[in-house]
Amino acid sequence: MAFSRRAYLAGFRDVSPMFLGIVPFGMITGVSAVSVGLSPTEAIGMSILVFAGASQLAAIALLGQGAGVLVILLTTFMVNLRMAMYSASLAPLLAPIRAPMRAFLAYLMTDQAYGFSILTFRRDPTMPRRDYYLGVATPLWILWQFATAAGAFIGAQVPPSWQLEFAIPLTFLALLAPAIRDRPGLVAALLGGGLSLALVNLPYNLGLVLASLIGISAGTLAERIWPPASPTTGEEGAK
Repeated sequence: MAFSRRAYLAGFRDVSPMFLGIVPFGMITGVSAVSVGLSPTEAIGMSILVFAGASQLAAIALLGQGAGVLVILLTTFMVNLRMAMYSASLAPLLAPIRAPMRAFLAYLMTDQAYGFSILTFRRDPTMPRRDYYLGVATPLWILWQFATAAGAFIGAQVPPSWQLEFAIPLTFLALLAPAIRDRPGLVAALLGGGLSLALVNLPYNLGLVLASLIGISAGTLAERIWPPASPTTGEEGAK
């Protein structure tokens, strides 16, 4: 399959407004990793291996609390569970691409890569899909690695007395606020957050995992009670 420079540049152009948000997020992730005891090399290795900002921050926070490996794996799995839905949605559109390349595209999957790609592919069926996706995803990967590396090396120079661990909950709050757009999201956030505080003394930090599961379940139930707005009328569905 010949490389389409036009499609790659189209993806790059579409995602470029996101760059300003990626840099501080990546730097905070790098600083936070060092603040809980990881070396800059370990922080960079984690960023390359995982490449998922929210999951990296969740794992870093749990590492700082001394959580067990199973708890960290379960938590990051739940945080990244949406990627399975993204993949299922994109799979039919990327089916003609060879399996090794599809695996590489899966590694590069982010919210932005999915969002821009699915909208573009539906709007323009002639767009070369592999190269557009790469145009969105590869700049984000490169920028994220540089930003987390910069944050890790900066964090290594900061005295421990500065207690930079506060950056982790602040960053999660910054990610959470824009995501609460309706009542089901608010129910999930309030119940999950409240239970995570109430169950903080459970062994192995299992309170966070349990609170997450209950919060997700409550949000799903609330979505049945308060369906999303109708795309045709813009009014809320029947209660």
